[in-house]
Amino acid sequence: MPGQPSPPPTPSELRKERRRATVARIADAHLSAMGGTLADTIGHDSRQRLVWLALLAMPLLFPVALPGMGSAVGVFCLVIAFGLCAGRSVPLPAWLGERTLSDRVRGLLTRMLARVIHLIARLGRPRLLGLSHHSARWANGLMLSVAGVSMVVPVPVISFDNVLPALAMVLTAWGLRLRDGLMLLAGHVATLVAATSVVLLWWGGSQLVVDLLTRLGVSALQ
Repeated sequence: MPGQPSPPPTPSELRKERRRATVARIADAHLSAMGGTLADTIGHDSRQRLVWLALLAMPLLFPVALPGMGSAVGVFCLVIAFGLCAGRSVPLPAWLGERTLSDRVRGLLTRMLARVIHLIARLGRPRLLGLSHHSARWANGLMLSVAGVSMVVPVPVISFDNVLPALAMVLTAWGLRLRDGLMLLAGHVATLVAATSVVLLWWGGSQLVVDLLTRLGVSALQ
């Protein structure tokens, strides 16, 4: 009937609304902080940098990224991890931080940020807060550094070696930024799997090389 008051929102609707409001604040904070230089865009706070780390790592979930992108993202991940462990942000080198961004790049980053954050809003929410507490920064920084090293270390022949480290970075970064302990825990598991896969790939590759050299040596002796 006209004029009839609408029913009060359900607890589920209230949670969704709070989640949307939180994500909107994160998006607005990052969009307003975008400046003309790379240092201004990614920010000087670890919480801001975590979002950009997740955004940069997400394309690496697919084995079609630009050459060298994995190493750059891995180094950036290590910088953030060191800042988490030290309790303060590590400034970017002047030659990198002072690089200016064109309007086209800034527009692309703006659209990417808006789309991804609204997607993450459906998945992440504050829970298991103890895992993202300040007291756990050493453990989280260590796991993030392992993910960074796993991406930086080159694995010969394999073309999708960055997928697992990238997944670990995305889950860990968003877990820390949204204080989603479940997502953070999944990121830690992905980090351990990524590090183990890198070790196994190197071990298998070295065994293959040794076997090949041994066969060549035997053939040469014959």
